[in-house]
Amino acid sequence: MHATLNFIPNAFAYLLVCLHCDSKKKLQTLIAMLCVVCMFVIARGNIDLRHGVSDDTYQSGADDGHSSESDNSADSYLLAMRNDAGELFYRIRGKGEINDPNDFGQLIVCVIPLIFVFWRPKKSLLNITVVILPTCVLLYGIYLTHSRGALLALVAVIIVAARRRIGTIAAALGGAAVFAAAMALHFTGGRDISASSGSDRTSLWSDSLQLLKSHPLFGVGFGNLPDYLGHTAHNSVAVCAAELGVVGLFFWSMFLFTTARDAIATASPEKVTDARLVVQASSSFPRLIENFGTCDKAQINQLGRLLVLSLTGFLVSGWFLSRSFVVTLFLLGGMVEVVYDLALRQGMIGPRLPFRRVFVYSGCFAFLLVLLVYIMLRITNLMH
Repeated sequence: MHATLNFIPNAFAYLLVCLHCDSKKKLQTLIAMLCVVCMFVIARGNIDLRHGVSDDTYQSGADDGHSSESDNSADSYLLAMRNDAGELFYRIRGKGEINDPNDFGQLIVCVIPLIFVFWRPKKSLLNITVVILPTCVLLYGIYLTHSRGALLALVAVIIVAARRRIGTIAAALGGAAVFAAAMALHFTGGRDISASSGSDRTSLWSDSLQLLKSHPLFGVGFGNLPDYLGHTAHNSVAVCAAELGVVGLFFWSMFLFTTARDAIATASPEKVTDARLVVQASSSFPRLIENFGTCDKAQINQLGRLLVLSLTGFLVSGWFLSRSFVVTLFLLGGMVEVVYDLALRQGMIGPRLPFRRVFVYSGCFAFLLVLLVYIMLRITNLMH
């Protein structure tokens, strides 16, 4: 019952996006709302930083950004922590679903690519006002979260976005330069990003896989991982596998696989064609469907590319965070299916995969995710 009640808001978020956002303008409205939420939290957190915070904001031992229940009820939009040198620093956070700095940082990384849906060629003033300036504010917000996972996700988004224009090698070098600059500017608040600094997290990954071996079918139960390990696993795949077992991981992977597949398909110019005449069931004459939003090929590809970048940010940050079931994933999943449906109804893209193939591919995908966690564990063990 506890798991069901926690999952219902995510399911509703996904369904409402799929049912309501049936045009590009409605998707833009949703993206604008997410951007406003992020900017509001950034503004409130910045106000708290400038006017000072009370001593009870500090949470001893909260080295991962998770706040206790008593701290969640505080009015402050900041969370205090100690860095590797023992110095006190503050991290911005939101409320509710984003009451953790890492959650909020992940949300910002996902929103930044989506803002470019408002970009208009040869409209410099409009682009500066509605795209460039909000992006700068959101980048400042990521800095204020001091989230290492968000920084890695931001670098990954930059690399994936730039590789189409300048090539993979140049994009990787650019991403490395951004990472080095961010570390020089104390982007993470004085906390290191290395195999040794993450050894405590990788040990939790290993313990989670051991729990999967001992509870293979249904896991230890939703939200029960800290009861076994004393902490969460800081890896979305490991958390899902340990808490929900093979059965839960399979269905989670099915959602993730179909979402990623549909996003990549809509982003591909080769898989999206120009709108074709579609025969309505109630008419014997071919005509374009008029009772839903329409987009041309360029718009579908643009939306698909932006969603691929947003998913990249979510998945990279989620690899180092316990974010298997947050609402951000289901909002992105809903937006992906809306764009795919817009293309599908206009005859611009092929039909979705049949369920039999999805079933097989999802099982393979789940296996590969667990295998990747295992390989990373072996590599980090060899590095120590």
